Amino acid sequence: MAVNIHSHWENILQDTFEAPYFKALIDFVKSDYSSTQCFPPKKLIFNAFDLCPPEKTKVVILGQDPYHRPGQAHGLCFSVPEGIPHPPSLKNIFKELENDLQMAYPISGNLTSWAKQGVLLLNATLTVQAHRAGSHQAKGWETFTDRLIKLLSEQYEGLVFLLWGGYAKQKIKLIDADKHCVLSSGHPSPLSANRGYWFGNQHFSKCNAYLDYKGKTPINWQL
Repeated sequence: MAVNIHSHWENILQDTFEAPYFKALIDFVKSDYSSTQCFPPKKLIFNAFDLCPPEKTKVVILGQDPYHRPGQAHGLCFSVPEGIPHPPSLKNIFKELENDLQMAYPISGNLTSWAKQGVLLLNATLTVQAHRAGSHQAKGWETFTDRLIKLLSEQYEGLVFLLWGGYAKQKIKLIDADKHCVLSSGHPSPLSANRGYWFGNQHFSKCNAYLDYKGKTPINWQL
């Protein structure tokens, strides 16, 4: 399976693509896609990268796994295509958006417009078997996405990293907090949100305040 990714990402990740672990990962993904149902569709595995090249990246939102039910995953963490019902975590993201910025609850769950403005919607693991959450974890994707986060931290300044939940918070060790803004909170999943660890974090307004402070165009979060 060829790696079809935006050429600007290819330039900064070339050494990674040539690493033995990454070649083994691609062989595994190719094999699993040919023998069972996997998500997202092959052509959308690197959708987040294609919509948001490195030099345009302003915000990084880190998810863990793609959605594993048919029709949901399209290569952007937390996002679903037009017309697909909003999963529970996305519902809570939108509720916080409502409360934080006094915006109407979005009809669409497609976050492509965020990605096009410079929000890298990155899952730590980029693929998954249907109906088997976590089935492609520990195969090499985490090594790849950790390397990516570290490169963004090293090569750019003034990015906003939104780390939601315990898994995402572990990535803070890859980020230079003196160069970037790191906002962390509980995960938007119902289990965490209903315990008071998500609502009220005001990450959307805080993110835009930081971007404005750095002279960057804030994100229009309205869908």
